[in-house]
Amino acid sequence: MRRMLLAPLLWIGAAHAGATVPSSDAAADLYQQHCQRCHGANRFGGTGPALLPESLSRIKPDEIRSVIQNGRPASQMTGYANVFSPAQIDALVDYLQQPPATPPTWNNDDIRGSHSILADISKLPDTPQHGADPLNLFVVVEAGDHHIDILDGDRFDVLARFASHFAVHGGPKFSPDGRFVYVASRDGWVSLYDLHNLKLIAEVRAGLNTRNLAVSKDGRWVLVGNYLPGNLVVLDARDLSLVKTIPAIGQDGTASRVSAVYTAPPRDSFIVALKDVKEVWELSSAGTPDFEPRRIQAEDVLDDFSFSPDYKQLLATSRKAKGGQVIDLDSGKVVTDIPLPGMPHLGSGTYWKRNGEWVFATPNISKGLISVIDFKTWKLIKEIPTLGPGFFMRSHVNSRYAWTDVFFGPDNDAIHLIDKQTLEIAHTLRPMPGKTAAHVEFTRDGRYLLLSVWATDGALIVYDSNTLKEIKRLPMNKPSGKYNVGNKIEFVEGTSH
Repeated sequence: MRRMLLAPLLWIGAAHAGATVPSSDAAADLYQQHCQRCHGANRFGGTGPALLPESLSRIKPDEIRSVIQNGRPASQMTGYANVFSPAQIDALVDYLQQPPATPPTWNNDDIRGSHSILADISKLPDTPQHGADPLNLFVVVEAGDHHIDILDGDRFDVLARFASHFAVHGGPKFSPDGRFVYVASRDGWVSLYDLHNLKLIAEVRAGLNTRNLAVSKDGRWVLVGNYLPGNLVVLDARDLSLVKTIPAIGQDGTASRVSAVYTAPPRDSFIVALKDVKEVWELSSAGTPDFEPRRIQAEDVLDDFSFSPDYKQLLATSRKAKGGQVIDLDSGKVVTDIPLPGMPHLGSGTYWKRNGEWVFATPNISKGLISVIDFKTWKLIKEIPTLGPGFFMRSHVNSRYAWTDVFFGPDNDAIHLIDKQTLEIAHTLRPMPGKTAAHVEFTRDGRYLLLSVWATDGALIVYDSNTLKEIKRLPMNKPSGKYNVGNKIEFVEGTSH
């Protein structure tokens, strides 16, 4: 997780810094003189991301110091060791970890003030204008230079490319018909893009530190989950105008951050993970909703969710259960705990049928293993050793294999292909030796798959999913993720939801 979390946090513009500046007040002056034009006078963010304690809480001071001194690969942040003195860097590191003079807030007026309409949907054709299969397009996030590519999933050609806000996060989500894609950035910006006309339609800043967004089953609403301020923001999916904000406050009055929001299509609802209170929320999105949360009491603070195939049960990472906890969404009761070692990453798990029965497999971000669970009994079927801790796991109903990375290990240039019936590693590929390989997404029919090489001089590699032959290699700047329209709107087996 560290690599992904560090990326959006530091892009500090600087000019000649002058003499040593050890005091906090002088560090504040230094910030205002050289950094505020990108990050905002109050550090709330601007063209650069917000630089607030809430954003930096998981980053060690030494890591912040290193980025300021040495820069950050695949970004506009270059090293300033020859510009700032060591004492100035130390003072700036400390300053950025202190609360700003003006407490960070982002209210309804701020949201409305940030809203912009960039194109009139009513004047655009409602059919695809590019000749590609609209349900076999890929939305590809290039994290290295903060752009998004729209890729033809049949010819594997880039149809369009546009600049995104800094650090797209949580995965783009789509309207039910696949025409529109919604993209959220760490800094709270939400963008609406028309895949038929290849045009940005609208943007709004829904918060200061955003986790992700979800789109309702009927395509009418967008729900955004925020760390800062800790709330939910409901937007009109047609133009991103503000509908409602919902403070994330537990039943006992405890304020919380929002870990993530999800769509549960069979339930016509949103499911919300809260970071700081022992509750799971369900918000109905059917008809004319009031978006009042149904509170499901949990035995632990839960995040990192996945669902059973019928969306009746929720699988969530639980430290209390030392693994996972299963909650029945109808009754609101805990079904069972699933003891699992390390830190299972259930939100990136995947499921398939093995011998006619559903199984669920999850990577682990602290141990080199894949855990396979029986969906009926919730028992652990097998632990599959891997070359290191992993982050993403993907498959497709028409694929023999589940593909998983070893993102956090020393062998992170490797990808394992697990046979879904034998539960053995059938192949290990090294697409670009020495460079991190991660995040697989299949074409709509499962015949091909796209794999990312996470490097500034990385690539998007297209494989035949049966023969494993490389079909095409597209050079890209750290392509962090790619998302197939048809797979996502149909919530197909094997993909992330």
